[in-house]
Amino acid sequence: MSDLPSGPGPDTDRPAGGDQPLPEPAADPSSIIDFPPDPFPPERLPLVPESILRKYKVHQPGDTRFRACARLRQALYREELGAAIGSYAPTKRRRRKLGSRLAPLPAAAGLNFLDPKIARLAYREVVYREPGAVIEENRLWRNMLASQPVAFNLFGALKIDLAKAETWVAALLPEFTGKVTHLLFEHAPARGDEHFLGDGTAFDVFIGLKRPDGRRAFVGIEVKYAEGLTEPEPRHRPRWDDLSATSGLFVDPDDPALRANPLQQLWREHLLAHCLLENGLYDTGAFVLIAPRLNDDVQRGARLYRDHIHKGADRDPARHPAFVNITLEDAALALGSAGEHELAAALWTRYLDFSAVHELI
Repeated sequence: MSDLPSGPGPDTDRPAGGDQPLPEPAADPSSIIDFPPDPFPPERLPLVPESILRKYKVHQPGDTRFRACARLRQALYREELGAAIGSYAPTKRRRRKLGSRLAPLPAAAGLNFLDPKIARLAYREVVYREPGAVIEENRLWRNMLASQPVAFNLFGALKIDLAKAETWVAALLPEFTGKVTHLLFEHAPARGDEHFLGDGTAFDVFIGLKRPDGRRAFVGIEVKYAEGLTEPEPRHRPRWDDLSATSGLFVDPDDPALRANPLQQLWREHLLAHCLLENGLYDTGAFVLIAPRLNDDVQRGARLYRDHIHKGADRDPARHPAFVNITLEDAALALGSAGEHELAAALWTRYLDFSAVHELI
């Protein structure tokens, strides 16, 4: 990609006044384009020129539009922290610097987390994780783009103070309000048990509540940031087909689309939520997806998944766990309404404010 966007060729891009040759393009588009001082489009992120991505060492050809902007934003945030750049190994024989990674020392200092108390919580959760829970420690501490640190930064303070978790749930899911009894990370009941999914499918965050009427409720949460819904598809299990057919959740429980990306992860986690009700662990519950509003791949996948859910399923949360799609923006605002104003502002600045990216363009 060149420094300038592609445009009309020389035969169609001449000044109206004659046949004079065009001036040589400048290296910086802002030096030849008079940008108006109006706000950037709120509903769209830019296609960042390759020259800018390379300058900040975040050029990854496979990145989506959102992921490229988010990777650049994290590199700029790392520079704001004054933290040394990290690296990764694209091949076994070489390493390369990557702007969205932290070097070992700032990673060990917990700089991937917005508050030292959240870094301490993350360390404790890693050490005492559930048997079989998958927490990739290198990504958690060093990868600024990964969703697992986002989950800790969003929910860490709520785990430390469960009363704030109650306020967060009440703000976003009023039908599931109650006393929060526990908040867990990377949680799955009975991994590998055939009474559930028989595999390691888990929720990123799990909130258990006791409703005012005494019923047990849960909110199982999947958090996405820059990822799409394109994780490697796991080996298919017949147990999933059986649950899909008996759950009553889907218009066509045998639809192959549910078993492939971008829907298969949502399908499996929704089935896991169903198992919590089917096995009597809870009386009502919801499966919640949280992702940035501008992450088009995830938002498109959520809309597509919604079309596969039987219309009557959401009306009976005692038999069918609801599917709720919440933007990361709304989740951050609810964190502020729960009393964590500074943390909510810091989360917004780091993950959702792309003004620094726009300014580079």
